[in-house]
Amino acid sequence: MATAFVGRRREMATLEAALTKTMMGRGQIIMLAGEPGIGKTRIAQELVSQASNLGAQTFWGWCYEKEGAPSYWPWVQPIRSYIQRTDAELLSAQMGPGAADICEIIPEVREKFPDLEPASPLEPEQARFRLFDSIATFLKNLARSQSLVLVLDDLQWADQPSLLLLEFLASQMPDSRIMVVGTYRDVEVTRTHPLYNTLAQLARSGSYQREVLGGLGSGDVGRLIQDICGAVPSQQLVQAIYEHTEGNPFFMTEVIRLLGERSQAIGESEAEGLGGLEIPQSVLEVIELRLKRLAVECVGVLTTAAVIGRQFDFRLLGILSEDFSETQLLELVEEALDAYLIQEVPGQGDLYQFSHALVQQTLRERISASRRVRLHARIGETLETLYGDQPGDHAAELAHHFSEASSVLGPAKLVKYANLAGERALATYAYEEAMSHFQRALSALDRQPPTNTEMAAALFGLGRAQAATLGRQQLDVAFASLGRAFEIYAGTNDVAGAVAVAEYPMMQLPGHRGGVELVARALLLIPPDSQEAGRLLSRYVLVKGLGEGDYEGAADAFDRALAIAQRTGDVALEMRTLAHSSTVDYWHLRWQGTVAKGLRVIELARRAEDQVSEVSARFWVGIALLNTGDSKEAQRHAATMLATAENLRAHYWLATALWLNERASSYEGDWQAAREFNQRGLLVSPSDMRLLGSRMLLEYETGNVVEGDGYLELLVAALRLV
Repeated sequence: MATAFVGRRREMATLEAALTKTMMGRGQIIMLAGEPGIGKTRIAQELVSQASNLGAQTFWGWCYEKEGAPSYWPWVQPIRSYIQRTDAELLSAQMGPGAADICEIIPEVREKFPDLEPASPLEPEQARFRLFDSIATFLKNLARSQSLVLVLDDLQWADQPSLLLLEFLASQMPDSRIMVVGTYRDVEVTRTHPLYNTLAQLARSGSYQREVLGGLGSGDVGRLIQDICGAVPSQQLVQAIYEHTEGNPFFMTEVIRLLGERSQAIGESEAEGLGGLEIPQSVLEVIELRLKRLAVECVGVLTTAAVIGRQFDFRLLGILSEDFSETQLLELVEEALDAYLIQEVPGQGDLYQFSHALVQQTLRERISASRRVRLHARIGETLETLYGDQPGDHAAELAHHFSEASSVLGPAKLVKYANLAGERALATYAYEEAMSHFQRALSALDRQPPTNTEMAAALFGLGRAQAATLGRQQLDVAFASLGRAFEIYAGTNDVAGAVAVAEYPMMQLPGHRGGVELVARALLLIPPDSQEAGRLLSRYVLVKGLGEGDYEGAADAFDRALAIAQRTGDVALEMRTLAHSSTVDYWHLRWQGTVAKGLRVIELARRAEDQVSEVSARFWVGIALLNTGDSKEAQRHAATMLATAENLRAHYWLATALWLNERASSYEGDWQAAREFNQRGLLVSPSDMRLLGSRMLLEYETGNVVEGDGYLELLVAALRLV
């Protein structure tokens, strides 16, 4: 049995059984939990080896602690590697229409498909759902012909969007040939940790298992020593090592290697063997002692690498290690490889990583805070030169290093790259990460003048991220951030910035006045007949008509916005203005207006091939027709909306289309069709309160009281989550 893999037969039997189920078409999720060094990664490596031998594909994604990795990093790494080595024709078949969505987080997709059209824009929640669905579909397609084992290592450090993607994939896995193996340090996952909620969600799946790894037994220590040193140890030596390490495989392995380096005679008499033993008391201490046996130059290079991150590139290390030639640096790297302190990343050229996070931690902590800060500054400035004006996915990495170096460099570069990282996270629907980046920028600007335009950019970004994640009940929080951003832009005469904030398409709830003042003030900053005024007036239709309940004010804004749109030939503005007014008409019970304006939107949307505008307009037209008693015409719009929504791949609009079809069927008295549409809708969106409420009523109306009570309970549960 392989080194450091002694004593794990039971755990391996569990993994092998799960692998067998996966290869038979029943997807599995296994979580390996335990303390640092307990062998989680090692067991996953053994499984990957066995899966490869059985013909399965294997992906491996790493999570890193506070090192500035971009959002979705544990997913991006393996998928990017697969994309780079796969033929475009095969890749197209596996990704299908989802290629445009996946391209948003993995730009290398465009290298395979240079003519790829961008995905249709959707509202934040819907856009993220579509991205997740595209990735899950791609992985399931990839696994159809060849089972797939995906390892996500050190999930305690995963970004929240990556965890949400894991939850989504888990819901799609039962009928797939995908096996996900996650590892995490359970001692770090408290009730407030993001992974805690993810584990609770995963536990609801029948294909989920959790294995908590403990230390090896004392009987395994002797075999481990023999595997590493090739000699049979004395019982006293075995007992001494076991007592100090408590069976932690990584700790034991490092102790044994240290003793071997000290030329201790593992097989000599007990008295001689224990005489100079001096076993270290902690795993960090033993790593420190092993480092002291390396050349000083090697340790210096490793220290620089440890500040770079868990993974480090040889080219960057070479630039930072200017005292050494390339040949000398290679020799120092090879010395560290021979000592098992680092390892090459398979298939990644000159990329290396530390063999364990504890090795990196030890190296980082052995240098002074002052030196570490300045090293971060050098790394950040070097990376800035390497990436040039296009940091792309590296903005988060740069923000991390400049954050660590802010005490010597000041906040300017931290703020610049934190804002860029936040915008990148927003563009990839990683809203939780975006909030973190913008909040970091604002913290750095805490002592800056309140008119700082970078502060306005961070507040605008924060408001958009909050709007996407905090939900309807906390909409005021997002509007507060937008309001502060607007004040700064307006106060510094940055009219474009102020207009961008005011016209941002925030969710508009009836009775919520959050956007009224912003739009009204922005209109005072620009020429009244400009296109900017047209866009703001279009927004004003919605905020006046719904937010304030002012129908006359909304109608006036509609006339002015429509005139600007038609004079300038701005079809998108005309559609948006008509759609906003159609919605306002509906809420003010002017259903004929809703239908007339909605039909015009449908006509324009079809010309512009704007499917989002079309499905939205058909919904309002359909629901207004039902309210006026024209259920036949409503059914026609509902059926067309459903076909368009299916093509759009937006789960909100698909659920909405199915609900509209259900309502239209109910109005016609076709209870069976209504029930079928509702059932399809609940498969798409199980907690949709519209679908749950209408299904409850449908069951009551058809005399199925018990079934109605069941949907009532589900509806109440969904309401509690709002």
